[in-house]
Amino acid sequence: MLASRQATVGALFHNRVAVNPDHTAVVDGPRRLTYRDLEARSNRLANSLMGLGLEQGARVALLARNCLEYLEVELAAAKAGLIVAALNWRLGGRELAHCINLVAPRVVLVQPDLADLLAGIETGAEQTLVLGDDYEAFLAAAPEGYPDLDIDPEAGLVILYTSGTTGLPKGALISHRAMVARGLCFAGELQVPIGDTYCAWAPFYHMASTDQALATVMRGGTVQVVDGYDPERMIEVLESEVMRFFILMPGMIGPFAKILRERAVRVKGVGVCGAMADLVPRADIAAASAALNAPYLNTFGSTETGLAPATSATFPVGVAPDSLAKRQTAFCELRLVDPDDNEVPVGTPGEVAVRGPMLFSGYWNAAGTNAEDFRNGWFHMGDVFRRDPDGSLDYVDRVKYMIKSGGENIYPAEIEKVITADPRVHEAVVVRRPDDKWGEVPVAFVVAAEQGLSEDDVMALCDADLSRYKRPRQVILVADADLPRSTTGKIQRHDLEARLAE
Repeated sequence: MLASRQATVGALFHNRVAVNPDHTAVVDGPRRLTYRDLEARSNRLANSLMGLGLEQGARVALLARNCLEYLEVELAAAKAGLIVAALNWRLGGRELAHCINLVAPRVVLVQPDLADLLAGIETGAEQTLVLGDDYEAFLAAAPEGYPDLDIDPEAGLVILYTSGTTGLPKGALISHRAMVARGLCFAGELQVPIGDTYCAWAPFYHMASTDQALATVMRGGTVQVVDGYDPERMIEVLESEVMRFFILMPGMIGPFAKILRERAVRVKGVGVCGAMADLVPRADIAAASAALNAPYLNTFGSTETGLAPATSATFPVGVAPDSLAKRQTAFCELRLVDPDDNEVPVGTPGEVAVRGPMLFSGYWNAAGTNAEDFRNGWFHMGDVFRRDPDGSLDYVDRVKYMIKSGGENIYPAEIEKVITADPRVHEAVVVRRPDDKWGEVPVAFVVAAEQGLSEDDVMALCDADLSRYKRPRQVILVADADLPRSTTGKIQRHDLEARLAE
């Protein structure tokens, strides 16, 4: 009886194949797979991985840019009960090694041009497969029958990495249950029709493409895969395909809108566009929505929650919004709470606490963090909002100081740790500075421990040990007395932010 209530990503996709076997499931440049093709290839991969002795719950790490194989691997894992650890190829060696070692993968899959990133990293994997000939031979050696397994919907499907407060990424485990619920939220909140097209240009190692691509193939649509921000390819898709949602990310919105306008691109049809309006200049919101002739989606969600908890409002076409107030998403509960977890009244700022079926299952191997963040039966997001009398939600601040740059989360503690590891540095404080392109960027205030330390020296430290997007855009050398502190000695970051604005 209980089994009849279960739904998993692999099973739901498998059932779509019977409905429209010859419909295009995924397009990657000149490569195109029908539902029948994608079913056969993901079945072969699932059977091959199980043939290596991988049992349900085993991890398969994937280091790749956007490609149709990404979808194959995720669907194969869904059918075999495995977990895909989606590795960020932009990370530095130290961070990448941490992400791999955290999940202890049995198999690593890697694109040929990224294989060098694994050099010197002890993955502990029993097998490393390079996408291409090795991968194709691995598939060809297995049968293409559907592995009809009994998989618990609460079982993990993907691990997406998100920055931790100490800098090193945390692995957010997302279950079949959560991914199915996110698909329902995607369809319901954004009114996505069955068989719709989704352009997956944002990295698959983030929720933006993995969540929505899986939602699309569970509902009989087509995923157009684009390898990152590629204006030419994205314009091809926009001119040839009708799609309900076209995602835009901070950092590319202004330049992309300019290209669309200058080239008078004839968009075939977009229902809504955008994301993360808080980090986008309001003039760019107006320009992008006008260029795409689509309302701008005012999102608030996370890797841990998907599109929830507040992605239900849009801005009219061509309008620079006066307010960025958000509307609560369906399919989740939301509370605003004080530090003692008491719900705050309307008009009072409080931390966002959510619960619902779209929620992730916790951070991998992080019991202490999970106990804190999931306290009292709610997931605490670390963001502070204020509910208005009309039910809308205004963003106030973050409980844990964090910088959001171009869609990436950056915690100052990691940058500070890298800088202060050098004996020439006495103290370092990293704050955020508004940026027209990226939304926010990090700036480092540094107190030298000895004479002769230059701003270039500090930048060199960061260049050597930090991913490019985490490196400070500016280094400011200051005296210790110039750092604003509270009566308890805590650095007042907001005072430093105000100094940058002077």
